Formats: sequence, structure tokens, C-alpha cells
Amino acid sequence: MLSENEIMEVANNFLKDLEPKIGEPLIFPKELMIKKPYGIYFIYHSKKYLETKDWEEKLLGNAPFLVEKSTGKIIEFGTSRSMDEYIKEYEAGKYS
Repeated sequence: MLSENEIMEVANNFLKDLEPKIGEPLIFPKELMIKKPYGIYFIYHSKKYLETKDWEEKLLGNAPFLVEKSTGKIIEFGTSRSMDEYIKEYEAGKYS
């Protein structure tokens, strides 16, 4: 089982790996994290967007992801449905 700090480290490393592909610094606001007994869901944005709230700096296609507490596995979701729908699907076993 990973601690919350270890889960955060996995999430930060995942974003660092994405940054070269996206071309700018990425961060996940802690107030957007969704904590569950089995892991934490993360929603990320460009650092510039979060600093300026300028819609032109907002990312497209930045899909939320989950870091599982038991394994440290990262599960990426899509962008076509609400976060609640992805959570329900995960909890129903669709992503196992």
C-alpha cells in the first residue's frame, strides 16, 4: 500500500514525463484531487493556465488519471464524460 505522499510522488512523476510531449509545465491543483480508499484521482492543467486563468492557456485533452493505492498503477481516463462517470466505471471494475 502506498502512502498519500507516495501516491503524490507517482502523480508528479507522471506529469513530469508528460511535460516534454505537451511542451509546458503541468501541475495538478490539490483542491481538484478526489481521494478514495483505493487511490487518488488527479486532474491536471498547464501551470500557466492555473496562474493566469487565461482560457487561451487551457489544455485540450488533459484526461484525468487515478493512482491506485495498492499498486501505484496509473489509470488514465478519457475526456468525453464526466469525472463521476469515470469513477463509477472504475468502481464497477471496468478498468481492472
